[in-house]
Amino acid sequence: MAKVTIDGHTIEVPDGTTILEAARKIGGAIVPPAMCFYSKLKTSGGYCRTCIVKVSKGSDKDPRPMPKPVPSCRQTIMDGMVVENITSPEIMEARAGVVEFLLINHPLDCPVCDQAGECHLQDLGYEHGKAGTRYEFKRRTFPVMDIGDNIKLHMNRCILCYRCVKVADQLCPGRVHGVIGRGDVAEISTYIQNAVDNEMSGNMIDVCPVGALTDKTFRFKSRVWFTKPVNAHRDCDKCCGKVTLWESGNEVLRVTACKDTYGEVEDVADGKPGWICNTCRFDKKNITDWTIEGPRKIDRHSVISANHYLEQKALKMDIKMQKLLGEKAHN
Repeated sequence: MAKVTIDGHTIEVPDGTTILEAARKIGGAIVPPAMCFYSKLKTSGGYCRTCIVKVSKGSDKDPRPMPKPVPSCRQTIMDGMVVENITSPEIMEARAGVVEFLLINHPLDCPVCDQAGECHLQDLGYEHGKAGTRYEFKRRTFPVMDIGDNIKLHMNRCILCYRCVKVADQLCPGRVHGVIGRGDVAEISTYIQNAVDNEMSGNMIDVCPVGALTDKTFRFKSRVWFTKPVNAHRDCDKCCGKVTLWESGNEVLRVTACKDTYGEVEDVADGKPGWICNTCRFDKKNITDWTIEGPRKIDRHSVISANHYLEQKALKMDIKMQKLLGEKAHN
């Protein structure tokens, strides 16, 4: 076990734990943002640099500070380490620069993007970005591409976090998509325009932190904050069968895996990640296909949570009471 202090909060964690994982155990505002790290995917992290932190004390054995900011998703804890995240002005400035790089080629698609309202890049931009940009060159543009019957690729929005590539490597047999090109010409694509048609490929949509990979069965049907998420399950011989249904009235608009506070797929009863198959995701769009468990709580700072239908119900009751009180006062 090793002790680490992050922004004044001390916690003891098992050896080998990263700074980001330790911060998540503490929770709250001190948790660094992460766009590429995904705890359920091996070798993820270390690409986007949004989770950089300052290590002002390396350990009790060697108290020297680390000379440069380090990615918290890759740096493991050493006993006595002291870390600064939101308490370090230089880290906040450096992170704003990272966000500026991520937004260099990203279009202002939020008004028409299906990811709007649950986009991690939106959150990152509002919390750590700047109003302006110094970039003066033409943005990269790519045609919208179908990479399967149910998946649409908007490469213009991609930030090359590599999460979908990890899904393809670790969940999908015989993958046909990945990163082609290098440097500023790198892009996600399929080889010789092959279609992604394996049964677990839809999980690429769930792990994408932006709107680069979207569900074609949900495109432009609704904004997520107008839908009501509920937990549901079914007996499925291909996956865990535990999902979140996004409903409008009695219509199921989309099906996703159940996600935790940090947008990652939750573990199921046996401790394995709750990835779902394409049959559950794309083909089971009737309420009768599922056993409904109850409303899904969307936490953290999501606009979905802010407009959750349970809160809407409470708001309507408050408005109704105010009207009654107003009528009584008028009479």
